Amino acid sequence: MKFCVNDTDGNARSGILETDRGPISTPAFMPVGTQGTVKALSPEELKSIGAEIILSNTYHLYLRPGHEIIRAVGGLHTFMNWDRPILTDSGGFQVFSLSSLSKIREDGVEFRSHLDGSLHFLGPEKAMEVQLMLGSDIAMAFDECTPYPAEYPYAVKSLELTTKWASRCKNYLTTETQGHRAFPPASPGPRVPESPVPALFGIVQGSMYKDLRARSLEELAGIGFDGYAVGGLSVGEPKEEMYEIIQFTAPLMPPDSPRYLMGVGDLLDVLTAVGNGFDMFDCVMPTRNARNGTLFTSRGRLSIKRTEFKGDAGPLDPVCACYTCRNFSRAYLRHLFLAKEILSMRLNTLHNLHFYLNFFKEMRAAIHNKTFGTFKKHWEDIFQDT
Repeated sequence: MKFCVNDTDGNARSGILETDRGPISTPAFMPVGTQGTVKALSPEELKSIGAEIILSNTYHLYLRPGHEIIRAVGGLHTFMNWDRPILTDSGGFQVFSLSSLSKIREDGVEFRSHLDGSLHFLGPEKAMEVQLMLGSDIAMAFDECTPYPAEYPYAVKSLELTTKWASRCKNYLTTETQGHRAFPPASPGPRVPESPVPALFGIVQGSMYKDLRARSLEELAGIGFDGYAVGGLSVGEPKEEMYEIIQFTAPLMPPDSPRYLMGVGDLLDVLTAVGNGFDMFDCVMPTRNARNGTLFTSRGRLSIKRTEFKGDAGPLDPVCACYTCRNFSRAYLRHLFLAKEILSMRLNTLHNLHFYLNFFKEMRAAIHNKTFGTFKKHWEDIFQDT
């Protein structure tokens, strides 16, 4: 993996992240395909709206259908027919979000499956093994996602655990791929196409404590990773605290490595983060909102179920060029949603992801043209009022 910053405007920056499966333009938004699918859309549809990378999840694919099965049929790219890059989360956030089913130990996390209650263990080595078998292009180190609020002593212990686990992840990856381009095929089973050795990102933790964020980043940089992510945000903290950590952490991150803000996708949050130098984002917001009838437009958020759209023959967004806006009226989209038709989820999701990916494309152009400040204010004015 190679990363190059091509343009800057203040602290905002745009560039290219080169991978063996294709380039990723940054700032980048990664549609979330937790279980090997971005809900409601096919891989071809994702390509048609400009998706260059998607995110899938170690925890969920480990439980179902199982990483051995995916490896045996050719890896995740073959399994889901996606030939562009995939980033896989390590499972740390899922363990956090399902904390009532898990027990954190020094060597990893023991947890019960949310599917059938069966007992499992996920630690740094296992998380890396799963991601290697999936054939990830970018793998995430296994971390403990610190909850909010967290007392200082707990945040310290959590940070120390995350650093230890990050080191073990890198050691495992280095050992298992040394002298190889790819992780050896699953055994028993047929030999499958080789995958590139993934890039590995470390995850900065430390809750809302600035000294711990700085310490976490220093320790991770000492280990050395291909990229650095900030985790433990958007977990219930007030926006002011989130923004404070974003503004504090970004300047401390290595300038020549991609900076990934995990799980943050509200567009106002994205504008703040990009303005401070972050490069990569993921969030279920556009897809989840689409399924619930909330759509993103050039005039702000819009609820398609509102009565005023019952006989509206106009497009969802007159300035949007997506398939949904070019072919269907607001009245029809409202009808589909209220009738609970599957097509409603598909058309709404197609529009929302098109909007997000186009938003990021225009944001990159604004950075290139040194007009990011104007771009930021324009969209803040729109989304703060809707």
